[in-house]
Amino acid sequence: MLKGLSLEIERGELFCLLGPSGCGKTTVLNLLAGFEQPAGGAIQVDGRPVTAPGVERTVVFQGDDSLYTWLTAVENVEFGLRLAGVAPERRRATAERYLDLVGLRGQGHKYPSQLSGGMKQRIQIARALVCESPILLMDEPFAALDAQTRSTLQDELIGIWQQTGRTVLFITHDIGESILLANRVGLMTAGPEARMKTIVPVDLARPRRRSDPAVGALYERLADMVSEEVRRAGALR
Repeated sequence: MLKGLSLEIERGELFCLLGPSGCGKTTVLNLLAGFEQPAGGAIQVDGRPVTAPGVERTVVFQGDDSLYTWLTAVENVEFGLRLAGVAPERRRATAERYLDLVGLRGQGHKYPSQLSGGMKQRIQIARALVCESPILLMDEPFAALDAQTRSTLQDELIGIWQQTGRTVLFITHDIGESILLANRVGLMTAGPEARMKTIVPVDLARPRRRSDPAVGALYERLADMVSEEVRRAGALR
């Protein structure tokens, strides 16, 4: 449960939300997506209240269950445009362009069962981008991937964010990932009644690497704060 949580994300920012397991990170994303409604308080995008899912906010989920297994990669990407009534030629060209953007040129004819986990996540990202929503909500999208694929997709996400100027809320439990990606990292307290503990600016030049001493120093700082919350949660049980 969340209580007294206050968060403001700037337009065009890549913001990572970090915290102990069970603190409510995904709940925050669901509230912003309009999947859930708060019992109190307000959620706004550009001054307008969020009361339901909207086309200005798209979600990339952790797993690939949301892909339609009977559609090819390009058909999955263009699905939203199809629902919106976009003409077949235009939606196919747009979907192909976003497949190129996520590094899947020439793979559009393949079905999800023929693709690796990393390629499926790329399809999800392309599908979220294709409708050109200004806000991208990402719920631990790389958590199930191997370390090498995760590192590649982290770099690609930064490139896509820089090219498109989207506002990104990225949920993660990985401290290192949050440092590599974010403009700012928001650290939540442990539940119950979780709130925002602190927001830490990441003023490091890009590209960032885990081997950088400055990354290591920030990692230790964040790890100490996360450990403090884990210990506090254990004491409350």
